[in-house]
Amino acid sequence: MTVSYTLKVANAKFGGFSKLLFRWKGSIYKLLYREFMVFCLLYSFISVIYRCVLNNEQQEMFERLARHCNKFAKLIPMSFVLGFYVTQAFQRWWGQYTSFPLPDNLMMVVSGNVHGTDERGRLLRRTLMRYANLSSVLILRSISTRVRKRFPTLEDIVEAGFMTAEELKKLNHLYSDFNKYWMPLAWFANLASHARKEGRVKDDIALRLLMDELNNYRSKCSMLFHYDWISIPLVYTQVVTVAVYSFFTFCLIGRQFVKPEKDGEKVLDLYVPIFTLLEFFFYAGWLKVGELIINPFGEDDDDFETNQLIDRNIQVSMLAVDDMHQNLPPLEKDKYWVDKGPSYPSATMKPVFMGSTHDMRILEDDIEESVPTPKTQMLAINVWPTTHRVKKQKSKNLQQLCCRAKCKNERSRLEQPSKSNILSPPQQQNMTICQEKLLGSPETTGPANQDP
Repeated sequence: MTVSYTLKVANAKFGGFSKLLFRWKGSIYKLLYREFMVFCLLYSFISVIYRCVLNNEQQEMFERLARHCNKFAKLIPMSFVLGFYVTQAFQRWWGQYTSFPLPDNLMMVVSGNVHGTDERGRLLRRTLMRYANLSSVLILRSISTRVRKRFPTLEDIVEAGFMTAEELKKLNHLYSDFNKYWMPLAWFANLASHARKEGRVKDDIALRLLMDELNNYRSKCSMLFHYDWISIPLVYTQVVTVAVYSFFTFCLIGRQFVKPEKDGEKVLDLYVPIFTLLEFFFYAGWLKVGELIINPFGEDDDDFETNQLIDRNIQVSMLAVDDMHQNLPPLEKDKYWVDKGPSYPSATMKPVFMGSTHDMRILEDDIEESVPTPKTQMLAINVWPTTHRVKKQKSKNLQQLCCRAKCKNERSRLEQPSKSNILSPPQQQNMTICQEKLLGSPETTGPANQDP
């Protein structure tokens, strides 16, 4: 079962993570204690032989060997090799989790687009979701040891209710050298097209939505199969494993306490190599983490609960397309029908975040300093018109409109057959000015006469 400790670290406080250090299930202690005990026993055995069994000549030879091993063991790039390997394994682990086929989107589309409250409509919706869940069971049965133990044969899947006996015959009748997890999804597509012909699916857009969600579901099943098929290259896994075990094999000899090379030099004799044991705990634990997450479909403490996910998916999908289909609560006015939102006491209300520069005060000196004078000559290209040009254009357009209105009034007065049609000299002068302005407008002169 996946070990969850999220509640223990909900708040960051002093010594918060110390509560996690003494847990056994899913811990690094449970994963590493056997290798740790073997390393300690071998180190102690070599130390006893050096101190109590070997003579002086043999001790000198062992001391030269220990210094040689300690010198060249440091050349193994443990941090780089292990760090890159665990990073790739973690990305693969997270990709496998996100590729797990969940029927939530598909069941919502089926419930909303396959209509009919009669027995036929109910049968169509339930069968569609059963086909989708059957496909996930078939793919998980081929990659997960837990699911394989639960369904050792296809007859066990029939007995569990994911497949009927007739469907099992059709599944076995189709011969293929490859995994046939995709067959129930093909049944899903054919049944959805039959529902469209019967009018249970109202239009082609709804059918297209069903097919899109089905393809997304199928792609996740396919990704799980490919994750199980294509692993991290074996050569890299071998390099990491050999690097770790060879490094600590050399440490068994190179980290032993030996007499100092120079006479008179004082060296602290530690019978328990504390720092070497910590180094073993970190590096070997890092390797165990990579081994744990490289395949999360096993039976480790932190592996995925595939059987629980299968039970959840079939239950939730059947509830969504059957019991919850057209099962709506009565419509009522909500609590905030009149009030626009929840009200809190002013003393406990926190200020609403409006942006980091919302309360910023800008002074005139800051504005002048924020616009420095360019030292280089700027190109004479303006994408947006300047404010002065916009104002000038607006005033020019306003004058043209006024002149058009005046000219229209004067022309209407000329058309009236009366003595007042004879214009006075000031009126004739105004009429001439309006005509000149109209002739100089952009509508009559074109773009060439516009103000640059």
